[in-house]
Amino acid sequence: MTRIVIPDDCPPVMLSSRAYQELTARAPAPVDYHDSLPDSEQGLIERIAGAAIVINIRSSSRFSESVFENCPGLRLLSLWGTGTDNVDLAAAARQGVTVTNTPGVSAISIAEHALALLLSVARRIPRTDAETRQGGWPRGSGRQLHGKTLGILGLGAIGRRFAHLGAALGMRVIAWTFHPDPALGIELVERDALLASSDVVSIHLRLSPQTQGLIGARELSLLKPDAILINTARGAIVEEPALVDALAGGRIAGAGLDVYDTEPLPPGHPLTRLENVVLTPHSAGVTPEALEAGLSLAVENVWNFLAGRPANVVAAPGR
Repeated sequence: MTRIVIPDDCPPVMLSSRAYQELTARAPAPVDYHDSLPDSEQGLIERIAGAAIVINIRSSSRFSESVFENCPGLRLLSLWGTGTDNVDLAAAARQGVTVTNTPGVSAISIAEHALALLLSVARRIPRTDAETRQGGWPRGSGRQLHGKTLGILGLGAIGRRFAHLGAALGMRVIAWTFHPDPALGIELVERDALLASSDVVSIHLRLSPQTQGLIGARELSLLKPDAILINTARGAIVEEPALVDALAGGRIAGAGLDVYDTEPLPPGHPLTRLENVVLTPHSAGVTPEALEAGLSLAVENVWNFLAGRPANVVAAPGR
């Protein structure tokens, strides 16, 4: 029988979902469900040994070549989310494993969160809120976004959605992307030109060997002194020490961050001591609507695979 394993639903999001109810009702065998994280690569291997299908919830579970080699019965890895940086896609294909993801389902939620971070930084809302609660009455500390230039790195579903939100605020929107498409109607510019001319730079790229460390000290030096950086993509796209230096030295005005090199963010991390940064805990896509849509698509990818019609494939044997 086809064994399905969920090895890492921690903290739990799948268990209470409608998607899980459908999965358990239709699955050809009882679903092997775990609400804790594997404690090691070997722990992950032990959990999914003998499985034909794995539904991966957390990017902290890393599917290396060793994992695939030690799980010869695995045929489908269904990822919840769009990121694939926790999976050796080439090794999956070599070992006969199809990998799917759930593109686009969190685009609205993440774009809205990016806007919330931007407004919080531009209007200094956390600091103003704290001062008001302490009896202060701070005035004139916010910045207007209308008429400013928004530079977007990456025009996938999230980047395109955020471009629309920026335009709705009256911002001039420019973009740089690996796959330019003039038909999108968004002004495309070279990356360095975008960094140098934007009042706000927002990152909407996948983490890959091409994008890791894409924004380092050189790139940050191109930003305007009053520029704001927003990152809801992956922490490793920005060189974190260089960003801390730029923020602490006042070389850029501020940042709104939902992602980091190390997650959870360690206590006492330098970013937590900076007043010109707004931090959230990798939660941009965590809304009830986005959660249910993503989990449902991860399960739908299972049914499509079993029916011989794999969809949302990011790696497959022979590819």
